[in-house]
Amino acid sequence: MSASASTASTGGTVTQMHTRARSIRVEKVDIASDSDRSASPTASVSTRASYPPPSSPGVVQLLISVGGIYVSFLTWAVLQERISTTPYGPEGKFFRYSLVINTVQSFCAAIVGFLYTLYSSGQSRESVNVFPNRRIVMQYTLVAATSSLASPFGYASLNHIDYLTLLLGKSCKLLPVMALHVILFRRKYSWSKYMVVLAVTCGVSMFTLYHPSASKKAAAGRQSSSAYGLFLLTINLLFDGLTNSTQDHIFRSQPTITGPKMMCGINVMSTFLTGLFLLSPFSSELSSAIDFFRDYPSVLRDIVLFAVCGAIGQVFIFYTLSKFGSLTLVTVTVTRKMMSMLLSVAWFNHSLSLGQWLGVLMVFGGVGGEALTKYLEKKTKANAKRDDELNGGLLGHDVKMK
Repeated sequence: MSASASTASTGGTVTQMHTRARSIRVEKVDIASDSDRSASPTASVSTRASYPPPSSPGVVQLLISVGGIYVSFLTWAVLQERISTTPYGPEGKFFRYSLVINTVQSFCAAIVGFLYTLYSSGQSRESVNVFPNRRIVMQYTLVAATSSLASPFGYASLNHIDYLTLLLGKSCKLLPVMALHVILFRRKYSWSKYMVVLAVTCGVSMFTLYHPSASKKAAAGRQSSSAYGLFLLTINLLFDGLTNSTQDHIFRSQPTITGPKMMCGINVMSTFLTGLFLLSPFSSELSSAIDFFRDYPSVLRDIVLFAVCGAIGQVFIFYTLSKFGSLTLVTVTVTRKMMSMLLSVAWFNHSLSLGQWLGVLMVFGGVGGEALTKYLEKKTKANAKRDDELNGGLLGHDVKMK
């Protein structure tokens, strides 16, 4: 709606309205004539009708997402250990072709993501388009590359750092995610958000480092960390942070992209990149894996089951990412071990050390503080909206009287 058309159709009333109530937007007053509406057929109303804003997620959706992620992580880890530690055949050979496993998993996740997109899109064909523009293809490729490269750097760092350093690094995943949000994408957070991230990071670190198994593994493993190992671990954390922050940026910059679409698109690009490398002359892993499948077909069944479980887990992951953001998702993943330990304490009467209880208090204090802050902000916005609607109704009444 143009300002001149509005002024012409109201005979100068809009000017008086702006003088009396500057906070009331012109688009809230429905005083445009039919000619004004027909003059702008490409108004943003049609766009909003095609892609309505999502409803605000609640506590129930968050609990379902957290439960789905925890269960899928547990099952996925068990199946992964089964593939890597099970001896196949009378010779007792082990399957060591991780790139093939990753390719099968991303291919399966791409199929599940596309089916999820079809289910969530309904009858609209336009909303099924996973690659609506070239820009999204490049963004999907970036996320696929960083997520694929993060794991090799993490595994390589194990040869040069001690176990406690690795645990501490994994506990600090929230820090690079937030830092890259601020540096690369110019995101701004309130001071309370920084305090929450700091509290959760310190709490998870304390809980993990004071766990008895961590001390035992540290004593049995390396006793020092080299600068090269710390460098590899830093690259791993930066790639993880870049993956999560870029996913958040995609949701904010391209509102037509949903969680199912992103799940399908990223896994399509991951399958393409890893498949391209497997078919290149630089790798002989694919031919070796095919020979292994031919000799021991049972491993193929285990890999397919592993891939299906991972794809189902990604449904919960991308739902959480699209509805709650990457910081919430990373918070859920880094606190997963702590929550499982608390369940074992309640179920099997296990005990925690004083340092672990302090870590639990810090995590729950940070998460509870964030929930309280969001509740107060939501209440303030609701009160402001109610006041605006009341003022708008009174202003409309004054316009009609005049």
